[in-house]
Amino acid sequence: MLAMTIAGLLFLLTHLGVSSTPLRAVLVRRLGEGGYLGAYSLVAAVTLGLMIWMYANLPRLPYLWLPSPTLYLVPKVIMGLAFVLIGGSFLARNPSAVGMAGTLDAPDAPTRLAYGVNRITRHPLQWGIALWAGSHLVANGDAVSVVFFAAFLLLALLGSALIDSKKAARLGAPWQAFAAVTSNVPFAAIVRGRNRLVLRELVGPLVAGALLYAAAFYGHAYIAGVPLA
Repeated sequence: MLAMTIAGLLFLLTHLGVSSTPLRAVLVRRLGEGGYLGAYSLVAAVTLGLMIWMYANLPRLPYLWLPSPTLYLVPKVIMGLAFVLIGGSFLARNPSAVGMAGTLDAPDAPTRLAYGVNRITRHPLQWGIALWAGSHLVANGDAVSVVFFAAFLLLALLGSALIDSKKAARLGAPWQAFAAVTSNVPFAAIVRGRNRLVLRELVGPLVAGALLYAAAFYGHAYIAGVPLA
């Protein structure tokens, strides 16, 4: 439990403590943008690999709550939306993504980019990961699983908020215009009347989400060692 907690903290500090603090600017000045991205990617991959290895090899006792058939249903339901967001995040240009800030340069970009899954949330990948982590945290009550999935949940939720803060500071008015017609929390902009769902824009994300769901469902035994079918 202690080892998993340390691994989770390292994972969070690597992703949030470096990339979202003044330390990033210091490292970029010393290493250059390319050197920083290379070093950051390497450290992130190592800490992620450590988390996965420990999750696969540590004993799952004690249980903080006992799993049940009802709790196992939670990820089976939630992952449908999670995969739509994850799949759709790669089908729509999004100024919140790495290297995509330039997509806001055109005068009409803020409203033109608020399409597809971006209408649901301006952070579809982060929220897809959050839904995956949160639903699996509920379904698995052992201490190691709680720490493992909580780390990803915190990374996704805090990461989306930090991205908003960084983009607002760097991009100014264009980002504010994009944020005005989208929302961080899924469906919030739609509920408040600042955006609307356009079903034809979701055909691609729905197909991608269905394919990802089928692959995860039938491949779960190979991915996690536990069959779902």
